[in-house]
Amino acid sequence: MDPRTGLPVVGMVGGGQLARMTHQAAIALGQSLRVLALTPSDGAALVAADVEYGDHTDLAALRAFAKGCDVVTFDHEHVPGAHIEALAAEGVTLYPAAAALRYAQDKRAMRERLCALGAPVPAWRPIGSAAELVEFGDRVGWPVMLKAARGGYDGRGVWPVAGAEEAAERAAALLAAGTELIAEERVRLVRELAVQVARSPFGQVAAYPVVETVQRDGICVQVLAPAPDLPEDVSLAAQRMAIDLATALDVVGLLAVELFETRDGLVVNELAMRPHNSGHWTIEGARTSQFEQHLRAVLDYPMGSTELTAPAVVMANVLGGADGGMSIDERLHHLFAADPGARVHLYGKQVRPGRKIGHVTVLGADLAQVRARAARAARWLRDGVGE
Repeated sequence: MDPRTGLPVVGMVGGGQLARMTHQAAIALGQSLRVLALTPSDGAALVAADVEYGDHTDLAALRAFAKGCDVVTFDHEHVPGAHIEALAAEGVTLYPAAAALRYAQDKRAMRERLCALGAPVPAWRPIGSAAELVEFGDRVGWPVMLKAARGGYDGRGVWPVAGAEEAAERAAALLAAGTELIAEERVRLVRELAVQVARSPFGQVAAYPVVETVQRDGICVQVLAPAPDLPEDVSLAAQRMAIDLATALDVVGLLAVELFETRDGLVVNELAMRPHNSGHWTIEGARTSQFEQHLRAVLDYPMGSTELTAPAVVMANVLGGADGGMSIDERLHHLFAADPGARVHLYGKQVRPGRKIGHVTVLGADLAQVRARAARAARWLRDGVGE
């Protein structure tokens, strides 16, 4: 416990934008989130008061960080499972536990476990040779998706493979480099959806409305909440699936389930056990943000309301654009003059073309209008122009 406040201390491994926004939520709960960051320029390190520096792959650094924490959680999935198990054996409370987190760290383990649970997944197989990839593609149909089993995100570690010749070359090169691979059929999807649930150690769960995620070049550019034109039975089925997975995998904290909507039903794409980009809209768009909900869950507090605050909520990611001679301060000035209702969250990142540097959220009654405003706001911050 923090002797100054009498409140439990939550430590988050990782100092990126998720930790930054979790710290923002922690303030309302009387806390200053404790953060393990890599450098003083990490997004959370720029705003949090209680920051330690160390590498998340260094067990000694993790041990030192965990001292004085009542619970330790994560803003990414890259902490080695063996380190999490070692800390747990030493009495550190960590959520999610290593046994759950491995299914967000390892796509092969995730697919195997989902299949065992009867969850709908794309056709897939582990790839140990170029010949196995060619056989898989010939069987399910080209193109197929080749994925690194560990470490991929935002389109990284994923390679569409068009045919047998490309498959043989790509698989041989990646396997020679030591990359563990799986292959999946390329799903013919209607759109991409996501649903988030939070689960406490007590077993209480709370589910957010299903959202539509709009992808471009492997990066989410917009999230529409709630997912438009989604039948109620499909929405309830997605929420029930996420709750069942959180329970079966013994997830404590947030679980984000990325879904493909197909003509034949829903298919699970990915799992994440932390606050997630598909839930950033909840800061203004839900009664309880995903960041506060994650804190409530790991602290075993009762869950907060997931009710929307407006009929339509749209979050647009802000990507770095060309310099254009206009500072981010000037771009904010123009955006706020054009749309005072747009809510901006910048992550303290250095701007690089295509880099995710923040997001904007717009609320309203008409989805088309709200979506157009969110897109225009993101353009102002990226390019310095609204049209």
